[in-house]
Amino acid sequence: MTQLTTTRAGLPPGLRLPDALQAILLMRYRPTVMRRLHQQHGDVFSIRMPYGPHGSMVTVVALANPEDIRQVFAGNVTTYHAGEGNSSLLDVMGEHSLLLLDEGQHARARKLLTPAFTTGALNGYRPMFADLARAEIERWSDGDEFAAIGRMQAITLEIILRVVFGVTDPERLAELRPLVTKIANLDLIMLLAWRYPQLQKLPPWRGHAAAQQELDNLLYAEIAARRADPTTSDRDDLLSRLLRPSDDGDVLTDAELRDQLITFLLAGHETTATALSWTLHELAHHPEAMSRAQQAVDNPSLESDQYLEAVVKEAMRLRPVIFQATRTLTEDTDVAGYRLPAGVVVSPALGLVGLSEALHDDVSEFRPDRFLGSNPSTNTWIPFGGGPRRCIGAAFSLVESVEILRELLRAYEIEPVRPRPEHLRPRGIINAPSHGSRIRVRARAS
Repeated sequence: MTQLTTTRAGLPPGLRLPDALQAILLMRYRPTVMRRLHQQHGDVFSIRMPYGPHGSMVTVVALANPEDIRQVFAGNVTTYHAGEGNSSLLDVMGEHSLLLLDEGQHARARKLLTPAFTTGALNGYRPMFADLARAEIERWSDGDEFAAIGRMQAITLEIILRVVFGVTDPERLAELRPLVTKIANLDLIMLLAWRYPQLQKLPPWRGHAAAQQELDNLLYAEIAARRADPTTSDRDDLLSRLLRPSDDGDVLTDAELRDQLITFLLAGHETTATALSWTLHELAHHPEAMSRAQQAVDNPSLESDQYLEAVVKEAMRLRPVIFQATRTLTEDTDVAGYRLPAGVVVSPALGLVGLSEALHDDVSEFRPDRFLGSNPSTNTWIPFGGGPRRCIGAAFSLVESVEILRELLRAYEIEPVRPRPEHLRPRGIINAPSHGSRIRVRARAS
């Protein structure tokens, strides 16, 4: 006998507070609020968040069941609009950003961007990742104590400027560094301008808007210079690769290139630096894992690379940098047992899935081995999203992280400064270590 399922009308239970209060709670305490709602209501619940155009409040249905998440990630791209779900990013990233496009426009942009992220391209970036990491690490001394997140940001910033933007001129680099740092610093105060664009006329938002305009001017100048440079076709940086026509002759316009570069900056700089900070935090608090990682560094092989990657992946599972993905429904749709109306945002809760006791053995333990041999089940490790909208820079980020980690562990052992592990602290759209991942480095015997 066929078992019939019942689809309920209306919205799932969830947070029932005034919009402004919900926005503040979720921006400041998202991991804690989401976990409590999950405990109270199960794998599907509703909240209100500033995910609409210019940060307007919309109804969000959070999903923590892998099968429901599979439906969303594998669903028809005409029904589940990821670009529309990211519309609050419009003022910063631009209308051509890969994160803001849907359907045919997204497919075209992704096709043009993909050659810059092939295995061959990534292998070409590896030496630059290692060189830039080594240059920063050589500034450290035995016994130094610091917040790891700041040092990781310094490395990923140079990677953005040199590997992604392709800038090599010292004067241009000096101009770009403070601008990029300011644009990437999207804390709660700065995010208010997404919801209230008129704030951009007032300090401190006015300074941020001015920095963004200055950065745009420099990027357009770099794009123009690169187009005119006859050696561009021989260069390996990401921008130079993006300037090349596709097989059918299609090319990205200057405005499209600008928006994709800003997207890579905001989606790849802070997120990778934060993931690395959490990785160092976990290694510092788990000496056995750190010792094994250093053995992998000292005895390079495919298996050793796999272990270093497993360390990064496990840190990303245990300490989710991004807590949610979003898709806006373009039509009434059955999701997770509810008939949800068009306009609702369905949100695979990436962080809840990674921290689910039902999906991961010893869920609170740092165990990189869970990523060796066989990966976790489908849609139980999804920090980069899934389906046709999976982050195009996922492999780039993992390769970058492994190369940085390798250079660091080749030179130093890591100790925690704070005896107790740090907790997730929302910082803009990411979850950073509450004290920046305070570590001490000890020089290894040569």
